[in-house]
Amino acid sequence: MADLDALLDEARRACAQSNWRQGHAGLAEVDTARPLGADDLQLLGDSAYMLGRDEEYVAALVRAYNLYLAAGELPVAARTAFWIGHSLMHQDQMPLAGGWFGTAGRLLDVHGEDCPERGYLLIPVWLRQMGEGDWEAGLANAEEAARIADRFADADLAALARDEQARALVMLGRTDDGLRLADELLLTVGFGAHSPIVRGILYCNTIIFCRNAHLVPAAAAWTDALTAWCAACPEMVTHNGLCRVHKAEILQLRGAWDEAASEAAEAATRFRDGVLNRFAIGQAHYRQGEVHRLRGDWMAAEENFREAAAMDVDPQPGMALLRLAQGRTSVASSAVRRAVAEQTGPLQRADLLPAYVEIMVAADDLEAARAAVDGLVRIANTHRSDSLSAAVDHATAQVALAAGDTEAALRSARSSFRRWTELGAPYDAARARVIVGLACTALGDEESAELELGAARATFESLGAAPALHDLGSRTRTSPAGLSTRELEVLRLLARGLSNREIADQLVISEHTVSRHLQNIFGKVGVGTRSAAGAYAFEHGLA
Repeated sequence: MADLDALLDEARRACAQSNWRQGHAGLAEVDTARPLGADDLQLLGDSAYMLGRDEEYVAALVRAYNLYLAAGELPVAARTAFWIGHSLMHQDQMPLAGGWFGTAGRLLDVHGEDCPERGYLLIPVWLRQMGEGDWEAGLANAEEAARIADRFADADLAALARDEQARALVMLGRTDDGLRLADELLLTVGFGAHSPIVRGILYCNTIIFCRNAHLVPAAAAWTDALTAWCAACPEMVTHNGLCRVHKAEILQLRGAWDEAASEAAEAATRFRDGVLNRFAIGQAHYRQGEVHRLRGDWMAAEENFREAAAMDVDPQPGMALLRLAQGRTSVASSAVRRAVAEQTGPLQRADLLPAYVEIMVAADDLEAARAAVDGLVRIANTHRSDSLSAAVDHATAQVALAAGDTEAALRSARSSFRRWTELGAPYDAARARVIVGLACTALGDEESAELELGAARATFESLGAAPALHDLGSRTRTSPAGLSTRELEVLRLLARGLSNREIADQLVISEHTVSRHLQNIFGKVGVGTRSAAGAYAFEHGLA
């Protein structure tokens, strides 16, 4: 008996020090020799959760619940029932989850007194409301839960409620108010003021909504904090997969592509236990695919995108951009059109619209590209963030350059470059710089163009961005007078004597688009007639 008591004390200390494997093993050994009490069953469940063993977690809590209920401890039994339902809900076992939430509510009705557990039972209510897009109702319930938490000094409930308040505020477009709450929470979470399970929930939930709202600095700060926590808890399994996916996305943005690929590979292969890690695997494959795409490893990128799709993660816009890079513009266009049409949420559309604009410009559908820019502007006006503003500027510059409005393209591209640089995103900044250089070329400022394009080239080389380098080379090598690739194609066909109708048929574009390209060509090369344009093509070896 004394040995079991010593083993139990050692297991409790191990859990307190985040040594989850040792703690779980000790608790399980004691439980085999003599059944654990309710509180130690809770601890056994917590250690199983942190090791990604969801079924063990629920089983231990069910036993603890029965002991609390038998002892007449109704509030703590109700809280335990809530956490059982919470786990089942995230495992998509909604009928069972609803049953446990209902049981918890009934116990509190029998108890009849005010208690913090009533605040916990608002969590599934606001999760349903926010999941349906009713952010105002969700915000109101989170605020009520925060008031309950404050009355009873329940730190876990207070943090969960205020985190959901922050999410609702951000989604309602009240970004500054939401970020203020999130910043306060980051301090308390970092101090270890919450239980391990709640701490993990706070990290992952906040990173996800900051990322979804394109709040890059906030997402990066929370990701760095989660990474530090995971490093301090090497035995933890549950949150490690998501942590690595989030970290991979930030690393990719920052230009650390080797590290990004490594983190994503870890998430996809090493951390597979638990519902959160299973959710992360598809995201990890998508992130690997993006790094391979940016580097020009088409086969590996396609494999990763297909693996993401098999895990119910939509591989767009990465797959569409891959098809564009492969020269399969019509396939890319169809895929990205479908993806955008399926999304009704503004922020989800904002994830896709920059790629949509790029593909529509390549497909010579400037009308669709302009409409997408307008949509992106509306979203950015409601959901303010530096990365959305940078994306708006870049998309605006792409359309303006394609339309021959080089001065507007230059202004927007410079703004995009500035914003991406401030966000620490070298690849995106270099892409903006390419547009700056091409616009300078079109305006006759060859010296500035050389500086801008040279700087962009150096960035692409340092990153290993082979497709961007190839595209840059083709655009600068074959772009006298700042002619775009499509304008060169039109000019060559014109020089061969084709009519506008014949050029349109050859390039699978409209006659209106051909006329627009010809206007741009005439302006760039300084001629006023088709014959003069044809002569220019022959003189410069373009025919």
